[in-house]
Amino acid sequence: MIPVNSVLQVGQFPEVMQTAIDQRITPVRYPDLSSNIPPGSYESILIRSNTQLPVELLEKLPLLKMVATCGVGYDNLPLDYLKAKGIKASNTPGVLNDAVCELAVGMLFGLLRRIPQAHEFVKSAAWSKGLFTVTTTLAGKCVGIAGMGRIGQDLAKRLEAFKVKIAYTGPSRKEVPYEYFPDIRSLAKASDVLFLACPATPETEKMVNAEVLSALDSKGYLINIARGSVVDEAALLVALQQNIIAGAALDVFENEPNPNIGFLNLDNVLLTPHIGSATSETRQLMTNLAIDNLEAFYNKKSLLTEVKN
Repeated sequence: MIPVNSVLQVGQFPEVMQTAIDQRITPVRYPDLSSNIPPGSYESILIRSNTQLPVELLEKLPLLKMVATCGVGYDNLPLDYLKAKGIKASNTPGVLNDAVCELAVGMLFGLLRRIPQAHEFVKSAAWSKGLFTVTTTLAGKCVGIAGMGRIGQDLAKRLEAFKVKIAYTGPSRKEVPYEYFPDIRSLAKASDVLFLACPATPETEKMVNAEVLSALDSKGYLINIARGSVVDEAALLVALQQNIIAGAALDVFENEPNPNIGFLNLDNVLLTPHIGSATSETRQLMTNLAIDNLEAFYNKKSLLTEVKN
């Protein structure tokens, strides 16, 4: 049982998630972090992974012992501070794999087959004046995946059906039937399509740089379903403008919701507004798992999906 008003809900939540929250608990909402904190004795925080949790807020909550984030990523949390204060944290891995992988495959074909452009080609009546451009098939290509965790492995299983070779990189080899590359540059050089499915950490920050993009070369495609921070966006913009790579599909950006305007004027990009997990079914599952973790905390049980910081 979670005590009424003991949970501080930080940031904006979509309606489908708010409905799921209100069906199970009674939090105090704090949607605008620039305003004063509502008075209360808060032992826990409920937050989305797209909302940064500032240390300044945590310092004003002396009773806080738990942070539950809705999302697989937890780079929005000040983990060093939480660890130092003995504050537990949880995330929601696993339940969003299907939705993220579905979007990743959709972005892949949208990019290679230029589906958005084909849609506009028909709508604008350009078809009556000539043929649409010839595009690129996936079959026979090598698909590299940077990050062979839960999402990376689920994505690879889906891609097997498309007659591709799959390779990967990460901190260590996994028990998977795919070729392993020790670094992302060598993986990029071997790949026709490079997916980013790794976590945002100090080690992965801007790991896709000019050197990696050059290795991917003018026939290669980049698809980022990880975090914007793993790509050097300035280098990517140059690579797209100068056709150093063939194209990119981006669901995440360094500056959300205001990505670099340079991307908006390019024809070799496919852009989506961080919607990897944005299905009603997935958002409900994420919310319920976050609340399950809160219930475990209040019932003095082990967290179901604790972030080991």
